[in-house]
Amino acid sequence: MNFELDEDHRMLADLVRRFVEDELIPMEPAILQREASGQPAVLTHEEKARIDKVSKDLGLWSLDAPVDMGGYDLPHVAMVAVKEALGRTITAYTLPPDSPNLRMLMTTVNEQQKAAYLAPYARGETISAIGISEPGAGADPSGMLTRAERDGDDWVINGRKIWITRAAEADFTILMAVTDKEKGSRGGMSAFLVDRETPGFKVLRAIPMIGTEVTYEVALEDCRVPGWKLLGTEGQGFAPMQVRLGTRRCEMAAWSVGLAQRALDMIIEYAPQRKTFGVPLSERQAIQFWVTDAATRIHAARLMTYDCAWKMDQGRDVRTEISMIKAYATEMAWEVIDRAMQTFGAMGMTRELPLHLMAAKVRTMRIYDGPTEVHKWVVARNLLGTRK
Repeated sequence: MNFELDEDHRMLADLVRRFVEDELIPMEPAILQREASGQPAVLTHEEKARIDKVSKDLGLWSLDAPVDMGGYDLPHVAMVAVKEALGRTITAYTLPPDSPNLRMLMTTVNEQQKAAYLAPYARGETISAIGISEPGAGADPSGMLTRAERDGDDWVINGRKIWITRAAEADFTILMAVTDKEKGSRGGMSAFLVDRETPGFKVLRAIPMIGTEVTYEVALEDCRVPGWKLLGTEGQGFAPMQVRLGTRRCEMAAWSVGLAQRALDMIIEYAPQRKTFGVPLSERQAIQFWVTDAATRIHAARLMTYDCAWKMDQGRDVRTEISMIKAYATEMAWEVIDRAMQTFGAMGMTRELPLHLMAAKVRTMRIYDGPTEVHKWVVARNLLGTRK
């Protein structure tokens, strides 16, 4: 068994880490100042444009995109290292294009869709979103009510979606809808490519989330979509959606490892410097145990994530492993960051350190793309054979 990345992938991981250290982490003071003053804790357009140029010049765009579209076709294993590095910072930045939607498109597009949607997206020229969740039907796809019905050569979509990231700025949204109510998620769910300016596609409101996130609620009111924008096969949208969700969950596990490692590094740097009752914190058994437990659990989560990514690259069924790493890594990171906040005492409660935004990021990850409890249920169901 080989637990080392290929040399090329290791060099890439080092390059991304340097990019994070040189470009993204130095932006954190400005992000923290904005957040503390009630402003959006995000990069300005000018800052993002500069970082876009730097990352593109470094060759960090289109990492897992197809080679014939200017990408490097990197495997999931290599992307784990990339995402872990990006997870170390509270500066929210995505190296174009966003991997989960990219992977879903790669498994489903026809030639027309490839030219119109996948190719420009793979090159980082467009932004995408995905609409899955609905009010009252979050982690349970069987509760989806949004319907798509044929009307001549077109599809007419009606319903409502919520918790969509980037819905307002996305050039197109991959929208999930029921096309056969009787079959539901087992052969009756389809995916559609819906452009932002499509009549009937209405962004109702922005929903500020904790940390730096903003999501949106969208209404579909007689939203007419040309027939050729059906993504994949009618009624078979659930399987490619799982490709997208699996990619995101693996990505989230890697982010969690990066966040937890950053928190542990902060403890290790601070504990020898801070004295309580004349003794450095690093000599307190409680701190020593926290450091040991954190290092052990980070190591376990990292290995689990690489194992899952390797199996994904082999084309294996990783539904159980995906749920394992999503639940384990996010909960692990939450506890490690909480220990870091406790170690820093009152300073850990301030908005001058990045810890509160790190905690907020992990807190949302414990919910979206399936809450921890659902993933634990999935693992147990798969192992016990209770799936109906």
